[in-house]
Amino acid sequence: KLVEEGLLRAKIMRKNSVIVLGHPEYYPRFGFKKASEFNIKASFDVPDEALMALELFPDAFTGVRGTVEYPEPYLNTV
Repeated sequence: KLVEEGLLRAKIMRKNSVIVLGHPEYYPRFGFKKASEFNIKASFDVPDEALMALELFPDAFTGVRGTVEYPEPYLNTV
């Protein structure tokens, strides 16, 4: 329910997409796909199947490509 609520709130806030670093067997149930399918990668070494992305609106990733950068405090825990 927490993930569903978070996605709903992100959509209400008119966010285009959500990127997660998580368990590849959990997040696809909410529609997440490998971020690499959208030409999106992480700025650090991470398994391809663990970095996932979700378009909150149709074609949100059209023409998008890039690197997700996490803040320094997070990188110290990876």
